[in-house]
Amino acid sequence: PPAPGPTAPPAFASLFPPGLHAIYGECRRLYPDQPNPLQVTAIVKYWLGGPDPLDYVSMYRNVGSPSANIPEHWHYISFGLSDLYGDNRVHEFTGTDGPSGFGFELTFRLKRETGESAPPTWPAELMQGLARYVFQSENTFCSGDHVSWHSPLDNSESRIQHMLLTEDPQMQPVQTPFGVVTFLQIVGVCTEELHSAQQWNGQGILELLRTVPIAGGPWLITDMRRGETIFEIDPHLQQERVDKGIETDGSNLSGVSAKCAWDDLSRPPEDDEDSRSICIGTQPRRLSGKDTEQIRETLRRGLEINSKPVLPPINPQRQNGLAHDRAPSRKDSLESDSSTAIIPHELIRTRQLESVHLKFNQESGALIPLCLRGRLLHGRHFTYKSITGDMAITFVSTGVEGAFATEEHPYAAHGPWLQVRRAAPWQALPLEPQECQAPELHRLFPQLHHKGKSVTRESSQELPHLSCLSPVSC
Repeated sequence: PPAPGPTAPPAFASLFPPGLHAIYGECRRLYPDQPNPLQVTAIVKYWLGGPDPLDYVSMYRNVGSPSANIPEHWHYISFGLSDLYGDNRVHEFTGTDGPSGFGFELTFRLKRETGESAPPTWPAELMQGLARYVFQSENTFCSGDHVSWHSPLDNSESRIQHMLLTEDPQMQPVQTPFGVVTFLQIVGVCTEELHSAQQWNGQGILELLRTVPIAGGPWLITDMRRGETIFEIDPHLQQERVDKGIETDGSNLSGVSAKCAWDDLSRPPEDDEDSRSICIGTQPRRLSGKDTEQIRETLRRGLEINSKPVLPPINPQRQNGLAHDRAPSRKDSLESDSSTAIIPHELIRTRQLESVHLKFNQESGALIPLCLRGRLLHGRHFTYKSITGDMAITFVSTGVEGAFATEEHPYAAHGPWLQVRRAAPWQALPLEPQECQAPELHRLFPQLHHKGKSVTRESSQELPHLSCLSPVSC
């Protein structure tokens, strides 16, 4: 049956879940001439044990505006990241004042090809993939975020292999009976554009994409046939906008989930099989809820470029999640999958370490120059959160308040959370990861290891580039 709009009869509207009806109303406002759009539907709903978190993905035909360089395109809108039902079958109902479910739905705008009479369905599966990540990790997205996909979004040979997220230019936030829903649009980008978003900030790259019609234009429409990056289309953008932005603003990427680990070299190994990891009995320590909240707050505050860089103190009165954007029972973005092994916060003391061993895989290690030049140079902080465990590594500069690593004790740990604080000549480090060689890392780490062997400052000239090390060990 046609999707109910704002003018649907009450008896008809009552057949639809209230949250679903509210989002349909916004769709009907935007597309009054398409009351019954094509939909991709989850055959077995997620709340019945199905694999797809999104109940529906609606697909609309948008005529665009040729006079404003907005081409005709397909507009995809998800249903399921927000609370559609209000009966706790998927999301816990926490009131009408906060976010509904995760607080957002995804949208995507795909340029319509000449002669194309029906929308391709692959964007629906792409949106399901992002929704699975959100449901499994309970990490939410916000405008300016990036997603490293490392594959053409449509499984073709396209250069569009990654994503940025921004506010949908037409969809307005919706107040539902179960909270507020906003609409985040997926924007397909090339690898070079993703790297620039990491080194600088996602919002800056989105603004550049808006100025280049064939790269997105005002509504940031993805064209999978685009064969050039914005920097190839306009070479001046890299030097005049991105490089200057990095130098002036630094990066607003305050942390990443990554393959990383750290060991305490100050503690002698207990036996030959001791990996020097921090353990209690046979179970690795997990981040406590309060540590998790502090790291999460660190990442959130890192996005606020103009605010004073502060690591918030661990507040015993605060529970998991921020009161204004997450229900207390919602697992926050860095919390452990299991809370049964969490060590009471009061029993974990802060330890000062003499030396540490940091391990990163290639992609994580390639972000070290960003951490140094884009964050620490500007008096900020940067956090690596392990995706394979509960370890976290935060680099802090001398301008960050509230850190438990100090100038006297630059390596400090609180359970599995390590902080590294060093005063170093960050200005001497290069911007590009492929230019950052091991000798420059000696300015941050006096002792460097490569593949288990100690490397001196003199011999480090022989090491390959950072981007070739997998894993990178410092």
